[in-house]
Amino acid sequence: MNAIKVARRFIETDPTEPSAKILARLVLALESEMSFELVTLYELDYKSFQLAMDILREWRLDRYYASKSKLFDLSLQVSELKDESKA
Repeated sequence: MNAIKVARRFIETDPTEPSAKILARLVLALESEMSFELVTLYELDYKSFQLAMDILREWRLDRYYASKSKLFDLSLQVSELKDESKA
């Protein structure tokens, strides 16, 4: 299974989990071509860190992969949940 699908399932399972939030932020940064502090990746456990590396590899190889848009939409929803919790 490719990393984009794995990440989407991981984030869908528990979007409030810290690793899911970091991965969602990574995806948002990649899609919007915004900055992302790499040091944030060190907050991930080893398995999630490897998933982040796989996402980066796949993103670079195939920027227009169809599943990417589903993951981006989910990551945007997770980001909005974070903003609502601050209100």
